[in-house]
Amino acid sequence: MTAPITPGHAVVRGVRAIAREANPVRFVRALWARRDLIRQLTQREITGRYRSSALGVLWSFVTPLVTLLLYTFVFGVVFKARWPGGRTENLSEYGLLLFAGITAFSIFSESVTRAPGLITSSPNYVKKVVFPLEILPVSVVGSALFHALVSTLLLVVGAWLFLGSLSSTLWLLPVVLLPPACFSLGLTWVLASLGVYLRDIGHTVGLVTQVLFFTTPIFYAVEAVPAAFRDVIRFNPLTPMVDNMRRICVLGLWPDWNAYAISMAIGVVVLCAGHSWFVVTKRGFADVL
Repeated sequence: MTAPITPGHAVVRGVRAIAREANPVRFVRALWARRDLIRQLTQREITGRYRSSALGVLWSFVTPLVTLLLYTFVFGVVFKARWPGGRTENLSEYGLLLFAGITAFSIFSESVTRAPGLITSSPNYVKKVVFPLEILPVSVVGSALFHALVSTLLLVVGAWLFLGSLSSTLWLLPVVLLPPACFSLGLTWVLASLGVYLRDIGHTVGLVTQVLFFTTPIFYAVEAVPAAFRDVIRFNPLTPMVDNMRRICVLGLWPDWNAYAISMAIGVVVLCAGHSWFVVTKRGFADVL
């Protein structure tokens, strides 16, 4: 006879399963083996957003361009704000600095706002035992990165037109995008799983994302925040990601490597924990859906 499974044994098994799935080498290999399927799903995410529209994928250029002009007008013309420590401190540079921050933040916001309904909107995939559900969040983050790159292209063109030169540190863009991509993917895995069991999570995510939008130094520099709240803003994991995007794309500065190391460490931890959570909890998706 086999010995009965005690609660202690169940906990140990659960911890071992989470630790096994948290191995970054293990799940990176698994994702790489499914890269063709990830590419196809990412393309579907991108094109599906503009399906049946007249401009199609051109909306990915129009939307960020209108956003750039709108925020530049509101904050630069109406409020007459300027960015401290900029190269020129003129209106065009201020608009580009705002846009760089929004672009970095959009990777996070687009991913997490889509996450809660990602699995519940695809019940057919859940019932297919052989389908790797963990690649659905990857395709969402991949779509967010695509739109961020489109926005960055507009940012580069704007810097060339209005500032007269391109940033010498622009080649570091893939390095700077890595922490927000890891951080966003990890949270997307967690929220996609929670969205199956807690249907109210979507409303909570929308509210928290809005709060983070204004507590992340996108429209203002950290130095402009009153000293009593400055540490709170710096504690926001999105702060170094947004700041480094501005530094390399507009200001021509090297990233803040100390802040980068911290944000990269947070991103990797969230990535590994999120993947483990998703793989362990997905076993109950079919029962709920």
